[in-house]
Amino acid sequence: MIHLEPTSLERDGIRLEPLTLEHHDAIARVVADGELWNLWFTSVPRPEQAQRWLETALEGQRQGHMLPWAVRDLATGEVVGSTRYHDIVPAIDRVEIGYTFYAKSRQRTRLNTTCKLMLLAHAFDDVGCKVVGLRTDSFNFRSQRAIEAIGAKQDGVIRHHQARKDGSPRDTVFYSILASEWPDVRRHLELRLQRHAAEG
Repeated sequence: MIHLEPTSLERDGIRLEPLTLEHHDAIARVVADGELWNLWFTSVPRPEQAQRWLETALEGQRQGHMLPWAVRDLATGEVVGSTRYHDIVPAIDRVEIGYTFYAKSRQRTRLNTTCKLMLLAHAFDDVGCKVVGLRTDSFNFRSQRAIEAIGAKQDGVIRHHQARKDGSPRDTVFYSILASEWPDVRRHLELRLQRHAAEG
């Protein structure tokens, strides 16, 4: 049975550090970079909602079903995003990766690939997960492409699954990566990072 504790993960100048209330101002700056909350199909908070968003994430951690991180660029020292494990189910060695957002100025860079590689490696290699899930809104086509580009397989769609932040019902697309698939996914992500480095 898996057991998760807050821990820092670091690779290639990016650090995932356990989220705390002290990250409030940084998170407010991140979401303001590109006004990320305007994407109606995401759960990104407005800057004035950052405190409540943080409290909800940390309450999920206390209850044992979430493990949230802030994403820091070590070259600049700036927090540039956030991500977390959620829907943690120790009895079946399962976590999901989600609640991910990055400052608009850092999107379409190596950042997401680097973070996903760290999160997957920690889940499979350190924690011993048997499966890692991902999910997204059926209208979040960019997120679906990004998840599929990682190498996750689509499990299906649950229609009328949950409420969006505006109250409308959302259809949710579910994906997963099995432990047996992780070696190939790792190779794929490592190659993507090598290509980013070559292009950079």
